[in-house]
Amino acid sequence: MTDTASGGSHKAPGDRGRTTIADGVVEKIAGLAAREVVGVHALGSGLSRTFGAVRDRVPGGDKAAVTRGVKAEVGEVQTALDLDIVVDYGVSIRDVARAVRENVVSAVERMTGLEVVEVNIAVGDVKLPDEPDEEPESRLQ
Repeated sequence: MTDTASGGSHKAPGDRGRTTIADGVVEKIAGLAAREVVGVHALGSGLSRTFGAVRDRVPGGDKAAVTRGVKAEVGEVQTALDLDIVVDYGVSIRDVARAVRENVVSAVERMTGLEVVEVNIAVGDVKLPDEPDEEPESRLQ
């Protein structure tokens, strides 16, 4: 009996080749996962949201909306993420940040197979109840 699997030349079909995942793919997944968390009003700094609101009004200009406020560094097996968020007034920032981390790590690891080594969150603003929105931010349910 010959063992062809131990020879190394006969890999399973699913193991032949390499899969690479672009930073933008991870950024989209993370951005959508962060927006799902209750208490997250928006992603991105005030300046990036303002420019984004203008860009969103231009036909074909809304492609960056999902990744606004998200930066990913993707390696072969690991990724690290930085998120800039705006929280709603009255929520516990600590609890929102924890929930964002949990949701982002879960979504990115499940969809990409990459290990998320860190999710850094910068809270750049608090949305007050009587403050007008700079832009409509869609929340996924």
